[in-house]
Amino acid sequence: MAKARAEMIPEQKVLRLIQEQHLVSGRGKLLVAVSGGPDSVCLLHILVKLRKGLGIKLHTAHLNHQLRDTESDTDARYVAELAKRLEVPVTVESHDVKAYRAQHHVSLEEAAREVRYAFLVRVAGLVGAEQVAVGHTINDHVETILMHLIRGSGTRGLRGLLPISQWQFTGGNLTVIRPLLTLSREETAAYCREQRLDPRTDTSNLSPEPLRNRIRHQLLPQLQSYNPQVAEALLRTARIATDDLAFIDAELVRLWEKVARRQGNTFIFDKKNFTALPSALKRNIFRASIEAILGNLKDIEAGHIEDLMEALDMTAGKSIVLPEGLIFTIEYNRYLLGTDEADLSPFPVLEHEYELKIPGKTSIPGWEIKADIASPPDMSGKHDEFTAYFDYDKTDHQLTVRRRHPGDRFQPLGMGQPKKLNEFMIDARIPRAWRGRIPIVVSPEQIIWVVGWRIDERVRVTDNTKNVICLKFKRSQL
Repeated sequence: MAKARAEMIPEQKVLRLIQEQHLVSGRGKLLVAVSGGPDSVCLLHILVKLRKGLGIKLHTAHLNHQLRDTESDTDARYVAELAKRLEVPVTVESHDVKAYRAQHHVSLEEAAREVRYAFLVRVAGLVGAEQVAVGHTINDHVETILMHLIRGSGTRGLRGLLPISQWQFTGGNLTVIRPLLTLSREETAAYCREQRLDPRTDTSNLSPEPLRNRIRHQLLPQLQSYNPQVAEALLRTARIATDDLAFIDAELVRLWEKVARRQGNTFIFDKKNFTALPSALKRNIFRASIEAILGNLKDIEAGHIEDLMEALDMTAGKSIVLPEGLIFTIEYNRYLLGTDEADLSPFPVLEHEYELKIPGKTSIPGWEIKADIASPPDMSGKHDEFTAYFDYDKTDHQLTVRRRHPGDRFQPLGMGQPKKLNEFMIDARIPRAWRGRIPIVVSPEQIIWVVGWRIDERVRVTDNTKNVICLKFKRSQL
């Protein structure tokens, strides 16, 4: 009787986690990813015992990565035979991960993961499975927390593995459940021995090359020499991080419409309301926005989020570039985050040429332009990319605003001779999609200002200047 109770302990733990976290719906099929190792074999065997009570149908999937020669082939045969013995339909396929790696120029670990994900998504679609169950244990959970900590993934990384999550990657997404997260590797191995399942051993898990293996075989034993309960300490940290982030996510839902809106593939943040938020909310809004744009956060690290946080204090007109073509642009009244350079331009489209009222205010689509005339001693005020001072008498007292024209030339401040406007824009690293939107202030004779970048050397204020004109551009609409 005692032995029977011992055999039931892993099953009870799995059932309890499934019920508490609502991991299965009791409808349709559940795809079970089985490598042939103790963890996934234990998972499949327990789910077979529980499937009737849970009201689920199972389908097994095994991918031969072709990385361990005959060992990989033997693993595939073992899974196929096990599934047949347990009366579970099975799909077994082979894919050349090394060839995928060479083609896509990624690490072997990343190539294996992407090929495996694509395989599982396809099989799930073919068999009508809504979810895929994987055999991650509490040991994997601890290792993942450390891996995220080492890589600097921020508070969300400290959660480690979740009982249910979305795998998002190029080509699709998949709902993943982890019913073994309350079991240890020692428990799954013991379960397999007791059930005489004879799982396979993956010798690649002994290789020191993958980071996870080094954490497992080197870092964790070293940390345990400082604190024998380090695993429990990490799990406690994960629980705290999960609770804290649940609160933050609830706040995001409550505040989202006040600070952000989506326009195509661009998120627009109200500058005043966004900067008033606590830093924790700002970071998580950025993360949620990036994930919504890209579909995943694979190449986004905590350092990139911090880059965005630092950029909040940049002057209007500035921008920073992030991985995957993301651009973050600062305007007077808003921030823009997206991948479309034209949408992210801080400059509205200029369709026509507009004459400026001097002195006075001129309204054109997207801009309010103020022109003041003063004597040189009164040159004061805010100096930024959208405010400039000129020698009024050198501007012919007649100014217009237009977009660039083919063949435009001007003499950038500080240079001894004119250059092509297009060459200047290239040298200034102005995104190609922005160049046709940048306001160009011209006199009857020449360009006097490329707004946001440089005035012309020939109209600069000097000691001989008698009258100064100050032009200020301000966005007129969000």
